[in-house]
Amino acid sequence: MKRAIFPGTFDPFTIGHYSIVKRGLKLFDEIIIGIGVNQAKKTLFSIEKRQDIISQTFKNEPRVKVSIYDSLTVDFARSVDAGFILRGLRSVSDFEYEHNIADANRKISGIETVILFTDYEYSYISSTVVRDLIVYGKDISIFLPPNVKI
Repeated sequence: MKRAIFPGTFDPFTIGHYSIVKRGLKLFDEIIIGIGVNQAKKTLFSIEKRQDIISQTFKNEPRVKVSIYDSLTVDFARSVDAGFILRGLRSVSDFEYEHNIADANRKISGIETVILFTDYEYSYISSTVVRDLIVYGKDISIFLPPNVKI
């Protein structure tokens, strides 16, 4: 079985994230969306709320699971027997960071990172932008996966 983790903070989980997971299901038998605990980030939604939103998003897709983790991403991948880390890449500026992390992860664990380029229509969407819109009371429904309400 080819199992991948899709790690992130997902505050909130956007249509861009959703697209990466849906496309990733063409490559992997199972994807575990790992919501990482990151003490350095100030989040808008509780980790439990984020887990609930993502679980509801994929409630009809048995090949997608959602977990919370508080460890190195490669340690989380090992703990769920995942051989791959799935990442999305929005822009050239994301490339160098993702490349360095992928190299380090492969060096310390042997786990490969598979990068999918974000669909062009979602490349400008980030959780940061969506959070800012929420704070200022704007409608964010077009930035969320189908049938997701926040």
